[in-house]
Amino acid sequence: MVSFTSILLPLLLLATLHSTPTLCYVNPASPVVQKDDTKTSAGRTYIVLVEPPRLADQYAHRRWHESFLPSPCADVSGKPCLLHSYTEAFSGFAARLTDVELDAVAKKPGFVRAFPDRMLQPMTTHTPEFLGLRTGTGFWTDAGYGKGVIVGLLDTGIYAKHPSFDDHGVPPPPARWKGSCKAERCNNKLIGAMSFTGDDNSDDDEGHGTHTSSTAAGNFVAGASSHAVSAGTAAGIAPGAHIAMYKVCNSLGCTESAVLAGLDKAVKDGVDVLSMSLGGGSSFRFDQDPIAMATFRAASKGVIVVCSAGNNGPTPGSVTNDAPWLLTVAAGSVDRSFDAAVHLGNGKIIEGQALNQVVKPSSELYPLLYSEERRQCSYAGESSVVGKMVVCEFVLGQESEIRGIIGAGAAGVVLFNNEAIDYATVLADYNSTVVQVTAADGAVLTNYARSTSSSKAALSYNNTVLGIRPAPIVASFSSRGPSRSGPGVLKPDILAPGLNILAAWPPRTDGGYGPFNVLSGTSMSTPHVSGVAALIKSVHPGWSPAAIKSAIVTTADAVNSTGGSILDEQHRKANVFAAGAGHVNPARAADPGLVYDIHADEYVGYLCWLIGNAGPATIVGNSRLPCKTSPKVSDLQLNYPTITVPVASSPFTVNRTVTNVGPARSTYTVKVDAPKSLAVRVFPETLVFSKAGEKKTFSVSVGAHGVQADELFLEASLSWVSGKHVVRSPIVAESRVTTRPRFHLFPHPTDEPQASRIVIEQNATLSCCGWSGTRRRSRSSTSASPKLYGLVRGLRETRHGHVLPGSDPTLPASRSAVFTAVIFLFPLKSRAMAVSDGADISGISSGLHARLSHHLQ
Repeated sequence: MVSFTSILLPLLLLATLHSTPTLCYVNPASPVVQKDDTKTSAGRTYIVLVEPPRLADQYAHRRWHESFLPSPCADVSGKPCLLHSYTEAFSGFAARLTDVELDAVAKKPGFVRAFPDRMLQPMTTHTPEFLGLRTGTGFWTDAGYGKGVIVGLLDTGIYAKHPSFDDHGVPPPPARWKGSCKAERCNNKLIGAMSFTGDDNSDDDEGHGTHTSSTAAGNFVAGASSHAVSAGTAAGIAPGAHIAMYKVCNSLGCTESAVLAGLDKAVKDGVDVLSMSLGGGSSFRFDQDPIAMATFRAASKGVIVVCSAGNNGPTPGSVTNDAPWLLTVAAGSVDRSFDAAVHLGNGKIIEGQALNQVVKPSSELYPLLYSEERRQCSYAGESSVVGKMVVCEFVLGQESEIRGIIGAGAAGVVLFNNEAIDYATVLADYNSTVVQVTAADGAVLTNYARSTSSSKAALSYNNTVLGIRPAPIVASFSSRGPSRSGPGVLKPDILAPGLNILAAWPPRTDGGYGPFNVLSGTSMSTPHVSGVAALIKSVHPGWSPAAIKSAIVTTADAVNSTGGSILDEQHRKANVFAAGAGHVNPARAADPGLVYDIHADEYVGYLCWLIGNAGPATIVGNSRLPCKTSPKVSDLQLNYPTITVPVASSPFTVNRTVTNVGPARSTYTVKVDAPKSLAVRVFPETLVFSKAGEKKTFSVSVGAHGVQADELFLEASLSWVSGKHVVRSPIVAESRVTTRPRFHLFPHPTDEPQASRIVIEQNATLSCCGWSGTRRRSRSSTSASPKLYGLVRGLRETRHGHVLPGSDPTLPASRSAVFTAVIFLFPLKSRAMAVSDGADISGISSGLHARLSHHLQ
């Protein structure tokens, strides 16, 4: 169980750091335009969502998109303002527009919504073996190493001449492949390479795309190592699969418009798996996220989209790429250590790791130098480091300081993790004599350094050691759930290797030297799962993306290499919001027994429930699908392979349907693991199948009792067990989950330029500025005075609206707002209002009965 006090402050901090201030305005036909205050008078890039043209060929789409723009349309430099025309995964275009031009575009028939372009960021010799994949035997051989499957990657490009992209043993691409390759070397392995960053150069100047593509589907390369450690035969998870690289990122990052262009082309070319090791700093509402919209359409066309969970951990609620149609991947360790040790003068030995290892290190003991004032290696220009073993705390981005210390004459550097990183050591290339140790061992080391003026230490190196236990552990940087956009669906979905991963690298970049390099991040865990998805697709070409996701999720390992629970970076039991369903197990995923499938019509019902009539138009891309005729499906009732329910004393029931993909005649019996405070009932308790493809529906009722007020969630699991298969689904009972949608869009009936509308949820009272009112358990709205509007506009803005936050104990009750849900305020000209049912993005729940006050002058 987790207490509210331990989680609230990080949530509030995250919301403050990652909120994106936006305003909304709508044309007379009531589509929505998100505008950004950072644009200049010269204009900025917008992604414009429009209804599809009646004619569906490529040229008709471009002419339709051009019809929205002024003629001629060019920016101040004379370049055409139309940047990208999307046809497959997104109905619309990207264009550079001024404010006036955007207003004109918004008035054209067929316009739906516009989004300011955002900047996203990009977020192995042993890992196949760690995942149970071995050459010449078992599932890897049975799956043909992924032959016939096309893995597309949206990334920084690819170093095509790397041996990982040789095509020995790889057949020609399937006839359905429609793409082209513009790289230094194209072959049966690298069948596609295109750039969407403003030129035709698909080369990888950053290294990130080369690393991720070789992890997913790189070919076998003997004698691979980095800095003479981790030597062995390198291979991607699906070494027989084809690779298509869509360069959408450069040294500045990845513009959303370029990502959409690459995604659109990948779907058109015919990729089977799309790997996206990139994301924004926070989660966005799905109807305000062009990437979520485009990936939905990709999934509806049969493409499984695998995305990184983000690198903002361990903060709760930091997970990104959290739409239910995405396979969201967290990062963990493997059972490998680049082993090194620190030998203390008192005879103790501290185990550590080092990416740069000295073949024959000196055994001489050097004086330790540690200072609280220079805790993070701030010794620039100082001679005190000469001949010393410098001890300091590891922080990201301190490579230049470390190299400066070594260059100044230090005998070596020992870096200790802070408590947030603890046991999940992120190795960095310092190109010098550096050993990294855990936070616990760092405390031993610093205590020794302070205990005596004669403290000394020496370093030793042991190359690569396998079989390290426990493994995996969740990396500290791996973003955590719950999802802030869809808390009723568990995110992340799965855990995979992402800590200190060795893979291919260009000969020379600012981030390191090839031919192989070691990196950490959910960027590294994502292509591992993309490779697993390719292997499954090779064995089961007819399976839907949801079926492949279900297979990966329900067969995941819930225990580590010791047989105990998977641990987090502090060696505590990792909860489901850190590890998802568990660690990916490729061989079991290829033979799951049962799958939880989801088809496009069920997603349409979910989007209608979540967003209302805007769902089909914005995300599905079909405004002719009326929500009033579509059965609405709540997030809790979505046929997801994990189960989320609200914490409630009376039982809450969800339904799920499984499809038999195992032996035709098979019987499964339910097995429930739950704490005493959760009562879980499943009906029926036995599922009997007589043929392959047969479907069975069951219900799960969950009731809570004896739950403490500050307990946010409880965990359980449900498994269907046959003689051959165990199909396991985590169950999460969460206090912040509601049975109603988090937001809807409501039109405003008036156009008063200075007035605003305010929406109050649940038991809410507001007394201010000539207006007051109380409503209990009902949604109500009324005009608020311009003074109140000005007040809330002056406070923190969130992606969804404006929140009254904070607390002022000196404020008299008559001048405060007391409410148990969130109040959102918008100018009337926006004609759209977001309403939160239960929780705002700060994680403040309607069940907390929080008193939030602020000075209203």
